[in-house]
Amino acid sequence: MMIKTTARMLLVSLAISLPPFALAQHQNFNINPGLSTVDFTLTSNDDTTKGTFHVEKGSVSFDPASTQLTGLILVSAASGNSGNASRDKKMLKEVLQASKFGDITFAPQSYTGSMALAGDSTLQVTGVFTLHGVPHTITVPMAIHIEGSKCTATTNFKVPYVQWGLKDPSWFVFRVAKVVDIHLSLTGLLSPAS
Repeated sequence: MMIKTTARMLLVSLAISLPPFALAQHQNFNINPGLSTVDFTLTSNDDTTKGTFHVEKGSVSFDPASTQLTGLILVSAASGNSGNASRDKKMLKEVLQASKFGDITFAPQSYTGSMALAGDSTLQVTGVFTLHGVPHTITVPMAIHIEGSKCTATTNFKVPYVQWGLKDPSWFVFRVAKVVDIHLSLTGLLSPAS
């Protein structure tokens, strides 16, 4: 009887002392598109353009015992909106060619850093960013905040869209930056992977 009690106490002590991730198994981060945003900023010699894209769907699966990630975050290229109809028409038709390349995606593959199941974590996430139908491997800083089953993941990164083969919208004396700043904020729920 004493051995069983001691063993039980040892297991309880171990469960309390281990971080939650050490006890967790595969987890899914199921992204809520309605609570998630993609903001972009593009500077020019005339103005600074700010706008948004719509997150269509996304989920990321991870094993707390590993640094590997799987999943996909999908953004609609045709949802680009800067608040200026003629500018947006040119962006969607000539630069993004959204009717042909409708999906902008990020497929995370791995991370470095320490992920906590509660509170804040800062990671470097590496994955494949596909724009205009062409995949590019990138690493982005990711701030993670977890409260219970609620999770947010935010990042800021730059996309060298002209270097990646998209059309430069500059013309005559109007000059546009060759790099666009992206702010991605994903909100959703964590659940055990099935």
